[in-house]
Amino acid sequence: MNYENILIATENNIATITINRPTKLNALNVATISDLNKAFKTLGKNDEIRVIILTGSGEKAFVAGADISEFANFSIEEGTQLAAEGQEKLFDFIENLKTPVIAAVNGFALGGGLELAMACHFRVASENAKMGLPEVSLGVIPGYGGTQRLPQLIGKGRAMEMIMTAGMVTAQDAYRTGLVNHVVPEAELLDYCVSVANKIIKNSPYAIGKAIKAVNANFKEGKNGYEAEIKAFGKCFGTKDFKEGTTAFLEKRKAVFTGK
Repeated sequence: MNYENILIATENNIATITINRPTKLNALNVATISDLNKAFKTLGKNDEIRVIILTGSGEKAFVAGADISEFANFSIEEGTQLAAEGQEKLFDFIENLKTPVIAAVNGFALGGGLELAMACHFRVASENAKMGLPEVSLGVIPGYGGTQRLPQLIGKGRAMEMIMTAGMVTAQDAYRTGLVNHVVPEAELLDYCVSVANKIIKNSPYAIGKAIKAVNANFKEGKNGYEAEIKAFGKCFGTKDFKEGTTAFLEKRKAVFTGK
């Protein structure tokens, strides 16, 4: 499949998606969101792909925000539709994908860029990364899940301050508050993400998918996370992965999982 604004590379069960609009600091426009939606759908259905790494091209930015020129003259209805479609097609889609997605945050992750990173299952940042939600400085608020995911990750008070001041935080500040899991030198960012991905690949992809679903359930209105966990736990018992994992443990050998 051909894409306008992204690049995809696959190696050893890992797919790396690179947002490739360096002259625009990888800003998210409608075409890029569409490309990403198609890519995640395709990779999510590929059993050979066990982990997806998402990053931005160049050294300056992961994603420096949304492409403001596309919506500067939108009406209330058009703005509402923009947020709704974006959340459904990309941000919520990534969050609920059964394949783990790691955001490799290089440089600026601002506005929709930080929202995209937060939709991933966890984040690794380069030392030069800077993150923020500057939307209120434009007279609008985060519309791709930022007002929901940021408080979940760093707490309500810190999230309120970040959103209301429209300020940026450094990679170290992001690590201190739990916004990112790791901070590494820029030159080591992708290699580090691959090393984490390889640890994930050793485990049952079926179980990982169910774990993602159970964890997410706790943050969804009307869902009981404990009940979701119980159901997901029970379903694991009917899989080949469970039989392989327990048999390998008892036989004192490494398990070979198939995701079934």
